Amino acid sequence: MSAQFDNSAFTAFTHQFAAAAARANRLALENAETVFGVQLKTLEKNMDAATSYFGEVAEARDLDAYKVLWPKGMQIAKDNTERLVAAGQEVFGLNLKTGEALGQLVKSQFESATDKMQATMAKATKTTKR
Repeated sequence: MSAQFDNSAFTAFTHQFAAAAARANRLALENAETVFGVQLKTLEKNMDAATSYFGEVAEARDLDAYKVLWPKGMQIAKDNTERLVAAGQEVFGLNLKTGEALGQLVKSQFESATDKMQATMAKATKTTKR
């Protein structure tokens, strides 16, 4: 006994798979774009703060000016580190949301495939009982 090959079911399955792959790809690309933007914005702020500080250091002429600049440099380093940590947390949250969205996509694909398989099996059992 051999089962008949249903070309329309195969075509529908491949179409559904391609659509799901395209959605997953779009989600991943959107996430990568957003993550890159967050990291670039953080890098830009940190570079602006550092170059401004180094400009002030270059203009300092005596020891008293360096004494005043030392705490400011430490504050800039602290602020830069805090921005990096905040950006890392934001990136982690974005990746988590993207992972959840991809998980939902996979779950819906499995549920859809299960429903179709159950319908096919029910149809096959009805035809074999006759």
